[in-house]
Amino acid sequence: MDFIIKFAEGFMKLFQTGADVFISWMTGIVPVVLLLIVAMNTLIQILGEQRINKLAKASGKNPLLRYMVLPFVGSFMLGNPMALSLGRFLPEKYKPSYYASGAYFCHTSNGLFPHINPGELFIFLGIAAGIEQLGFSTAELAVRYLLVGLVMNFFAGWITDFTTKMVEKQQGIKLKTEVQTLHH
Repeated sequence: MDFIIKFAEGFMKLFQTGADVFISWMTGIVPVVLLLIVAMNTLIQILGEQRINKLAKASGKNPLLRYMVLPFVGSFMLGNPMALSLGRFLPEKYKPSYYASGAYFCHTSNGLFPHINPGELFIFLGIAAGIEQLGFSTAELAVRYLLVGLVMNFFAGWITDFTTKMVEKQQGIKLKTEVQTLHH
């Protein structure tokens, strides 16, 4: 009988823990993401959607801008997961690759800029603790992580371009190479 009681208590604790996490999201990450969406849309309205589309079109033509500069600026300015929303200004053909590069930037820039992805800062801090115990600089680790990330994240996006082409060919489809706007 004790086993059944312990099992029932543990089962309910599982759901209570889930509810606690859900409430923490509602008072933590959800309002932040919501305000970032509002801020980004406000900025787009102030600057003008045509200007943003021109910038995205220019970025879409150059893989270095598309997979190195745009994701880095997005992650630095907007953080995770909002950095990924900048992909909406790219042509459909480049969205999978932008996502690949942008998602990585939210991790590899975190050592120098913890505001980008505070939920995963514990990974960097765990590695940094080991580096500190060895007597090395954590700042040097963060800079190296960022620099390696710049290069590797670019390649993640660029390589995804090639895999996207393969999937297009396999599926017999052609993704659009022009930015599609809501206002024509």
